[in-house]
Amino acid sequence: MTNQKTKYLPLKDLQDFCHSAFTTIGADRPTTITATKAMMHGSIHGIDSHGIRLLAHYVKALEEGRLNKSPELSINKVRTSTSLIDADNAHGARATFAAIDLALKTAKTTGISAVGIQNTSHFGPAGAYSTYAAISGFIAIVFGNSDSFVKLHNGKERFHGTNPISIAVPSHVKEQPWLLDMATSSVPFNRIELYRSLNKELPKNVATDELGQPTTNPHIATILSPLGGEFGFKGAALGGVAEIFSSILTGMLLSPEILPMMGPDFKTPRKMGAFVIVIDPNGFLGLEAVKLGMESYLSLLRKNKSLENKKILAPGDREWQEAQVRKLNGIPIDPETFDSYQLLAKKLNIKLPF
Repeated sequence: MTNQKTKYLPLKDLQDFCHSAFTTIGADRPTTITATKAMMHGSIHGIDSHGIRLLAHYVKALEEGRLNKSPELSINKVRTSTSLIDADNAHGARATFAAIDLALKTAKTTGISAVGIQNTSHFGPAGAYSTYAAISGFIAIVFGNSDSFVKLHNGKERFHGTNPISIAVPSHVKEQPWLLDMATSSVPFNRIELYRSLNKELPKNVATDELGQPTTNPHIATILSPLGGEFGFKGAALGGVAEIFSSILTGMLLSPEILPMMGPDFKTPRKMGAFVIVIDPNGFLGLEAVKLGMESYLSLLRKNKSLENKKILAPGDREWQEAQVRKLNGIPIDPETFDSYQLLAKKLNIKLPF
């Protein structure tokens, strides 16, 4: 997904720039570290729609009051293995990494733990959190919802958010777990915005215009289709699963009630929820047995016969392959993000990463 205007920047330079921007506007250290960590996960692994292109957006949300620069997270331990975290309108990454850490600690004792997150916000790539747990030797499931972007199957107006679901499982290669990270929409809305920046045509049947008519023009695409094309009822139902965990179980707003991510209101907290589940393999067969099982499973999967000139990939393979390339060559910066960084650097008087 590149063109002649795309620039490539080293990971460390981009990370430092994100840290400088957050620190300069007064975000506390945990917010700075976690928000940057989530964005870098997206960009390193090729999930550009949820990567460092979101920096200017997050800075605006922190500066204008939607997000709390120094949140005081509080924990309500409801049962032995279940908790609720009130995130105090924190950045979504700050809240979700905290939830995963709590669930990891609890699951070491109980075998499984679930944590609902209240009063949070956009958390970026869901896979950042499940991967973090899987690399630590645990299975993780992450749910989130967002403001309405996605029509229902046979519908023509917005209802669900992109409502991501991510699951990660430790494998025999520690840094490369089995990783599912998916929106329950055809694509994330940030992907539409990325295609606008690149002036690139959308695939068919992923979005509609404001009247509900299918379009491949990213500049008029405003409503996403649910995952599944002609079988979009499956994607719509999965969007409902994420909605139930993120909103119903946490008492937070449903997607149609959440203020739009892109504003114009950046002062009012969005009262979003999220949900994580962490499972300790040692509460079952044991971590080493799970790793051996995953090694066998992935070996059989990758040996399966493929179509001509095609390659079979396990969930996560594309991300790990892309990460190897980007760690060597740098992260591609689309023109819109390049421009936003220049404006941000000038406004905050910080050094550009290019």
